Amino acid sequence: MSTEPEPASKDTTDAVDTGPDTPGTAEVPAPDTPDAAELDAAEPGSAAEPDAAEPGATEPDTTAESAAGSGDGGEAAAQVSEGEAELAAQRVERERIERRKAGKQGPIDAGGKLSGTAADLLAAVRAVESGEKPAAAVFGAPEPARRPAPEPVRRPRPAHPEPAAAPAGPVGPAPETVRSVRDVLAEGGAPESLAPQTAALLGEGAEEALRADPWQLLRVGGVRPEQADGFARALLGAQCGPDDERRGRAVTVWLLEQAALAGHTALELPRLTATLVQRGVPDPDAAVQGALAEGEALAFQDALDEPGARPERAASGAVGGTDGGGAEGESAEGEGEERPVRVLIGLERYALAEESLADGLARLVNSPPKQDGSTPDWERAAASAQGSAAELIRAVAGHGLVLHTGGEASLAEPAALLRAAHSLGLRAWAAAPGPLGRDRFAALLGDPSSDSPSPGPGQAAPATAAVPAAVTVTGLLTGAEGPGRDADGALDLDLLVVLDAPQLDVEAGALLAESLPDGARLVLTGDPAVLWSVGPGRVFADLLAARLCPQVASRRPDPGPLGELVSGIGIGELGQVEAPGKEVVIVPVRDAGEAVHRTVQLVADSVPRAIGVPAEQTQVITPGHGGAAGTRALNAALKERLNPGPGRFGGFDPGDRVVHSPAPGRVLPGRVVGADADGLHLSCAGETVVVPQDRVEGSVRHGWALTAHQALGGRWPAVVVVLPGDAVPALSRPWIYTAFGRAARHLSVVHGVEQALPRAVSEIPAKPRTTRLPVLLTPQVPATD
Repeated sequence: MSTEPEPASKDTTDAVDTGPDTPGTAEVPAPDTPDAAELDAAEPGSAAEPDAAEPGATEPDTTAESAAGSGDGGEAAAQVSEGEAELAAQRVERERIERRKAGKQGPIDAGGKLSGTAADLLAAVRAVESGEKPAAAVFGAPEPARRPAPEPVRRPRPAHPEPAAAPAGPVGPAPETVRSVRDVLAEGGAPESLAPQTAALLGEGAEEALRADPWQLLRVGGVRPEQADGFARALLGAQCGPDDERRGRAVTVWLLEQAALAGHTALELPRLTATLVQRGVPDPDAAVQGALAEGEALAFQDALDEPGARPERAASGAVGGTDGGGAEGESAEGEGEERPVRVLIGLERYALAEESLADGLARLVNSPPKQDGSTPDWERAAASAQGSAAELIRAVAGHGLVLHTGGEASLAEPAALLRAAHSLGLRAWAAAPGPLGRDRFAALLGDPSSDSPSPGPGQAAPATAAVPAAVTVTGLLTGAEGPGRDADGALDLDLLVVLDAPQLDVEAGALLAESLPDGARLVLTGDPAVLWSVGPGRVFADLLAARLCPQVASRRPDPGPLGELVSGIGIGELGQVEAPGKEVVIVPVRDAGEAVHRTVQLVADSVPRAIGVPAEQTQVITPGHGGAAGTRALNAALKERLNPGPGRFGGFDPGDRVVHSPAPGRVLPGRVVGADADGLHLSCAGETVVVPQDRVEGSVRHGWALTAHQALGGRWPAVVVVLPGDAVPALSRPWIYTAFGRAARHLSVVHGVEQALPRAVSEIPAKPRTTRLPVLLTPQVPATD
C-alpha cells in the first residue's frame, strides 16, 4: 500500500456556499427521496455524505428526513414510534429551556428581545464587522463571565414523555387540511406528495400560509430554493421577484438549516451574507434583518481570545447590547483594549441547546460529586485495576465530569469503571448512541476479559444482575430503557458513562446534561479520530479542547495488523502492515462496475472461504448512497446474490438485511421478517419493529452496504470498504479511519482511488464546524496567572 501523497488540491466544498440561483424561473420537480434534502456540497465527515457519482448531490446518513413530520394520521397513541417519543422528549426539553431563558436577566434569547429595531441591530452588526466602530462602542460592555456557583442548585427536569400518555385519537394533520394543502400545491406545480408533511409543519392554516408566503414551502424537508421559487412564481405571477423580502427571510433560514445538516450550530455573518448573494438574494443584509426581526434566527457577538489572554476575558451574548455596567467592562475600558469579536447568526433551537448544554456541564464541573463509597473504597477499586483503567477510576471518584479517549481496546477501561462503581453500590449505567454500540459494550460488561469478542449486529449480550447494564441514549431519555426518572424528573442514577461520545450532538448532549441529578458523575468516552456526529455540533471535540475537566487517555493499543493500520491513519500515516493471516487485503479495481463485481465476490465467496467469516457477518462500507458504486447499487447487487426475490413488500423480501431510521440520525440494523396490512415487520436488535406502509420508502434501506456514518458504533468480523474512483471528493482522514476501524478480524479494501487514499489520510482532516460551545465553556476554565 503506497504512502506517497499527491500535492493537495484545492478543496472547493463548502457546507452552505453554493451556486447562485435565478428566482422565479425554476419549475418544481418532485424532490428525490431522500436526496432532495441534501446539501449542495457537504464536507466529508459531515451529516451528509456525497453520492459518489453525482457531483453536487449529497445524502444524509439517515433516511428518516423525508418521513419526519409526514403521514396522513390515523395511528393510535399506543403506536407512537420510538422516534416520535424521542422528538417529543426534545420538544419538552426545548420548552423547558425557553421558559428558563425567558426568566434570565439580560438581553438574550429571542428575536423579540433584541434591543432597538431590527434595522438598528443590523447596522450595529455591520459596523462591528467593517471595523467602523469598536465592539464596545456598539454593543456596550460584554456580558460578565459566568462564575462557578458555590453550591449545586436543583433545576427543573424535563418530564419523561411516555408514549402511552399521548392524546388519544389520530396523529398528524387533519384530512381536510391535507386536502386543502394538496390543492394549493397542485395549483403551484409542486408535488402533491408534499401535502401531509407541509400540513403537519404549517398547521391548520397551512393553505392560507402558503398563499400569503409561498416560500414557506422551504420549511419542508427536501424542497430547495429553486423549487420554492417556481412554486412562488406560479402562485404570485408578476409579484414574484428576487428582491421579495419573504424570499430573503426564507432562504436565510434554509441556509441555516442546511448548515446544521453539515454540523454547524451557527454561521458567521460574512459567510451567511456571501452565500445569500450566491443564492440570488440582492440585499443579504435586509434578508438577515428580516429573519432576526421575525424571531426566526438569533444574532450573537462572541469575543475572541487573543494570544496569551486569560480565559475569563472571552465573553459572549446575544447581539443587542447590555446594560453597560459591570466592573469587568470598566476594567476593559480602562486598559484601552478592544477585543476582537465575531458575529454569528444561528437558529434558536441550536443556540438554546448549546447554552443549556454549557450550563449543565458547568453544574457537573463545579459541584462536588455525591459521596458514594469512601475514599479508601475508591482507592482499593483503582488499585485492583491496571494502567489507564486505574487512572479513570481515580478521576471519576473526585469529579463530576471526566473525559476518556481511546480506540476499540480502550472500552475495557470504562467497563472496569462500571464494575467498580457497581461494586461500591452506585447506580451505574452505560449509554451508547445506537444499538450497535450498546450490544457491543454489553458483551464486554458481561465478560470481565478485555479480549472478549464483540457481538454481531443485532445480537444482544446476556445481562445479569451482577453487572451494570448498557442502554441506548434514546432509550435512556425516553424511559424505554434504563433506570427511569426520580421524583424530580432526573435520571435515577449516580454514574452515567456515554460511549461513542463523538456521535453526541448538541441537542442530545443538552438533554443528557439537564437530565442528570445533582451530584451525579458523567463520563464521556470515545475515539476522537472518528467521524463527528450526524447532528449539529462537535460536543466531544469542543470539550477536549476546553480542558475544563480531567481527561484520561487510554494507553491500551488496538492489537494486530488492523490495530496498527488504523492507529497509523489516526496520526496521518498510511503505512504498509504485515498481515500474515490476511487481516488486510487490497483489491485494485479500474472502475465502479468492477468495484461492484469484486465486492459481491468478496462478500459471497472469497471472505467466507479464505477467512471463515460468513456473508451475514460481513459489512460493506462505501462513501455515499448514490453513484455506480454507492449503497444503492451495491445493495441491489448483494441482494441479487445473497437473497434474491421479487421485492414484493415495497422492494423488500423476508430475510433481507436492512437498516431502519426511525428518526433523523438514528440507524437500527435488522432483517425483514414479513409484511401485512400494518406495515413492514423487522427484527432490529432482538426486537420486533413494524414500519407503517407509508413510511417504508423514507425510513428503510437495504443494509448489506452502509455509509461510514451509518456504520458508526458497530464492529463486524469482516468489513469490505469500497473506494471507487468517483469517491475521491468524499475521502478524509476521519472517514477512512472510521471505515477501516469497523473491522475486527479482516479488512478488504476495494481500491480504485489510487494516490487519493494516502493523500486524504495525510492531508485532509475533518472540516471545522462553527459552534458556540467553546465560547460558552470558556468562563468555566480555571484562571491561571
